[in-house]
This record gives sequence, structure tokens and C-alpha cells, in this order.
Amino acid sequence: MDFFPVIENPYFDVMLRSVAVYFFMIIALRIFGKKELSQLNTADIILILLISNSVQNAMVGSNTSLTSGIIAASALFVINLIFKRVMLKSNFIKSLVQDKPEILIHDGIIDFKTLARLGISSEELEEAVREHGVDHYRDVRLAMFEIDGNISVISGNDNLKQSHHKRKVHKTLGNLNN
Repeated sequence: MDFFPVIENPYFDVMLRSVAVYFFMIIALRIFGKKELSQLNTADIILILLISNSVQNAMVGSNTSLTSGIIAASALFVINLIFKRVMLKSNFIKSLVQDKPEILIHDGIIDFKTLARLGISSEELEEAVREHGVDHYRDVRLAMFEIDGNISVISGNDNLKQSHHKRKVHKTLGNLNN
């Protein structure tokens, strides 16, 4: 059963289907969290491959021509460009799609409730702190879980050089449902 009525122009149909799949993916990523956007592990790569395969037919239907594929890809690029511009101009739309940054460590104190809510293990946080050149979380002035899924770290030690490397947190198979 399709949500779309029968459309006489098969290419317009492909365009509408592609836009619908795009917005479905935006909503799905919002529901499952920004952590899914960060560093990918094997399970995440498999998930992306399977999702792309599963939605392909939803976008092009029975029309598997080269033209149909190019129209579907073009529709995705155009809707992505439009959606990004709308997000830049509308704080309401941006707030619907993006989470706010979260404080993980403040003045050496870890916020375990926030870690648990975000599905970040203390080991992942400690690894991110070390990757920023800080030996211990007590030396961290501020650690933030950014909107793109990265953890940024600012130390309180003036002798430590701050790295520009951002640690991307990933989910394991055991906590995919968080």
C-alpha cells in the first residue's frame, strides 16, 4: 500500500518518493539520537548499507532506469540543500532536528546522569579525554557532547596543549537501543 496516489509522470513520482524517504531518515536520526552520526563501527556501517538498500525501491519503485536513479539522487541533493538553508533561518526547525550540546564534565566533575541518558560509557569518555591530551578527568575544565556527536574537551592545565582532534563516540551492538 502506497501513501502516494498514482502519478502519471514516473519521474515526478520518483522525486516525491525520494523526498519522503529523506524526511523519514531525518526523523529516524532524530529519534535514535546524534550519537548515530558520530564515528561508525561495523554494525553502524552494516546498518547504513541495509537502510540504503531497503529504501532504494521505496524511492524509485519499479522504475530502475538510469534516469530514475539520477532523478532520485538529484532530488536528495536538492532537498538536503533546501533543508539546511531552512534550518539556518529557522531556530524552530533546527531545534526539532538537532539536540543541544550537553555538558559531560564541568570542573573535573563527571555528570553521570547525562552520560547514562546519552548512552556514553565512562570508558568512552575517559578515552576522549586522553585523546585530547588530558591524563585524568579531574583535569578537565569542560567536556561537551557536541551536536554532531563529538566530544570536545578543555583542560584546566595551561601546560597542556589542546588538540583539535575530536573523539567521536560510537554505539556497540549491546547498546544500539539507547
